[in-house]
Amino acid sequence: MSGWSLDRWLEWQQGLHPQGIELGLERVRRVAERLDILPPAPLVFTVGGTNGKGSVVAMLDAMLRAAGYRVGRFTSPHLRRYSERIVLDGQEVDDAALVAAFERIEAIRQQELLTFFEWNALAALLLIKDAGVEVAVLEVGLGGRLDAVNIVDPDVAAVVSIGLDHCDWLGSSLESIGREKAGIFRAGRPAVFGSRNMPRSILTSATDIGARLARLGVDYDYVEGPEDWTFVGPGCRREGLPVPALAGSIQLANAACALAALAAAEPRVLVSDEAVRAGLLAVDLPGRFQVINRNGRQWILDVAHNPAAARVLAGNLAGSPVRGRTFAVVGLLQDKDAGGVLETLREAVDVWVLCELAGARGRSAAALSAIATDLGLEHVEVADLQEALRTAETLAIEGDRVVVAGSFHVVGPALAWLE
Repeated sequence: MSGWSLDRWLEWQQGLHPQGIELGLERVRRVAERLDILPPAPLVFTVGGTNGKGSVVAMLDAMLRAAGYRVGRFTSPHLRRYSERIVLDGQEVDDAALVAAFERIEAIRQQELLTFFEWNALAALLLIKDAGVEVAVLEVGLGGRLDAVNIVDPDVAAVVSIGLDHCDWLGSSLESIGREKAGIFRAGRPAVFGSRNMPRSILTSATDIGARLARLGVDYDYVEGPEDWTFVGPGCRREGLPVPALAGSIQLANAACALAALAAAEPRVLVSDEAVRAGLLAVDLPGRFQVINRNGRQWILDVAHNPAAARVLAGNLAGSPVRGRTFAVVGLLQDKDAGGVLETLREAVDVWVLCELAGARGRSAAALSAIATDLGLEHVEVADLQEALRTAETLAIEGDRVVVAGSFHVVGPALAWLE
């Protein structure tokens, strides 16, 4: 394996484990203990939830770095480059560092069969530990209780939201999903919940384990003003805060969740109001209601891949009307509630351009088209994403907009195509 490129390593990892997903902590914990990478940093934030966790991770990272802390960040999946997943002090790791990390893991894993994500999580923890950062901010992949990231005991755990997604793995109710997500909470340590509608299982899990839970709308909140906003928490008030650089009305709730997590970590980290303002203005996270203007048309990219995320996208579109029509380029994986996503966006979209996603989890354009037909939606079925993007650009005229939504496997390549 010596001399393998990053692409060769990733191809090999995808075929190594007989299952694409196998939840559980035993295998990955044994390898992590051999690598001596637990904990990866003196202070760890772990962020989970159905939607919004990427935004909260990005805001925590930006505000902590604005305060002068060195931060290691792990997120998944990526949009364009695998290296986006691991960021050290604001810089993506390079291919050579990833390859070196994989070589060290392979040298020590013995007979442990690791999934693609477990390789990713171990490489992230290894590189964060080697970098000697002061704070690690980790995004949970799938669920929480049995996700590989949960081998790390967080000092502060945040669950941003609960919605119906990954039901085959996490259960078919908000209560069961909430219970799995709350598996990142730890006894005697702070936990934050970032939405107003909280499944009872979140509170029950926190109470049973003895975690100190702070809830949006109960223990902390935000007040929106005409030009700025205020965060209000226990013994803490931050006024005159700028609207986050990430677009969309949901981002105030996400920012409040991040600030509640920072407040819970005091005095181990201290972030001034000035650093909070700087971080909120500097935060960058592509693919979250990202607006790009091209040839007189507005393109909006958003990884809304479940009905809850689609509701947020629909609200953002309603709050940003255009004089023309709205076209939507959409591709969704088989395990996503495609009917729920299309139905939720029905009133916001005039014409749908539906494309195929390849791979074992991919959904064909014909299958997605059949769902659209059943819903009575005006749509165009195309073979692949590149054709879908070209079709939307051809159909849209000046004053129209094109929304690219659904899987990361749609938004990432679309972003590269537009750039």
